[in-house]
Amino acid sequence: MSLKIRLARGGSKKRPFYSVVIADARAPRDGRFIEKIGVYDPRQPKDSAERVKIDGVKAAEWIKKGAQPTDRVARFLSQITVEGESAPVYTWTAGSNLKKGEPGKKAQERVKERADKAAAAAEAAAEAAKAPAPVEEPAAEEAPAEEAASE
Repeated sequence: MSLKIRLARGGSKKRPFYSVVIADARAPRDGRFIEKIGVYDPRQPKDSAERVKIDGVKAAEWIKKGAQPTDRVARFLSQITVEGESAPVYTWTAGSNLKKGEPGKKAQERVKERADKAAAAAEAAAEAAKAPAPVEEPAAEEAPAEEAASE
């Protein structure tokens, strides 16, 4: 059984309120949990003490037992210290998603197709510029008009 320290959503529509709980990783987000160790109210100001309240001692015990915090809870736990210790309950490191800003396969294929078409058009324009332009001869319209007048 793998344990997670995660947020369970409560509150009404448009008024979120979260409980920090220890739960089995397979349990639903708002479903069965083992123990509630804190609360998180995202509507409070960021500098408010009421925004995040987590029992650091219980969190440290569960981490020792093998519970893994989710990314958001790990951020909270990295700011909490247990009395008598100088280190935070959990050390959180920011993950890096290197492919986050990269377009998907289809978009990359479309970009490649556009580049190929643009290269072909530029090559055709260069070929047209290299070839000598055909010289136009003056129109011979005066001769038929003279013939019509003489008849």
